[in-house]
Amino acid sequence: MDKNPLIAYYDSIAAHYDNAAAEVADEQLEDLDEAREQISTLLAGHRILELGCGSGAWTEVLAETAESIVATDASAAMLELAQMHGEDLDNVEYRLMDALALPDSLGTGEDKFTAVFLGGLWAHLTRKQQDDLLQSLKKRLGKDVLLVLFDDNYVEGESAVTVRTDLLGNTHEFQLDADGKQHELVKNYPTDSALRKRVGVAGREIRVARWEFYWVLTCRLK
Repeated sequence: MDKNPLIAYYDSIAAHYDNAAAEVADEQLEDLDEAREQISTLLAGHRILELGCGSGAWTEVLAETAESIVATDASAAMLELAQMHGEDLDNVEYRLMDALALPDSLGTGEDKFTAVFLGGLWAHLTRKQQDDLLQSLKKRLGKDVLLVLFDDNYVEGESAVTVRTDLLGNTHEFQLDADGKQHELVKNYPTDSALRKRVGVAGREIRVARWEFYWVLTCRLK
């Protein structure tokens, strides 16, 4: 069976990810710093389930104020990178886990979470996958859990060009790995109203904030 295209892409770039991530424009860094400050304050004291932790950049930020974090990713290579970056974080546990195949045990025993954070994963999910994830979180974690989504805005001249829109309305783009191989990935750029409509099925008290390069959504699971 072919590997999930998103997992295959991130497995392929993990060894070079830090170099690529360092190439961020000053304007983006200003937005990112503001988002980091607001989100870390919002999630202070929480027991966080982080889905799609990637290299662990957000994990390190959130660990400064969180009670605990279970940081997960479906890419073994990216999770290894996150563990390397966070080897001194005493309040973080790393797990290989696919956000689209969450274990039934999640939300029970020691896996009781008060918040869920996705930093960069939401946009890579199809609309159907987003719906499925919301229902999965609602089922496993229960109501009143805080959900925080962070992702990219489309910025002309900065974002990758959309190469196609599929029949279900998902947009796709090409990304190159370190070897120059082209990967087609889902990359959706939802409007505020689209976010509210999709998340509103499983969430309440929805709030959306935007900067030039990024957006944040917060809500409570119903």
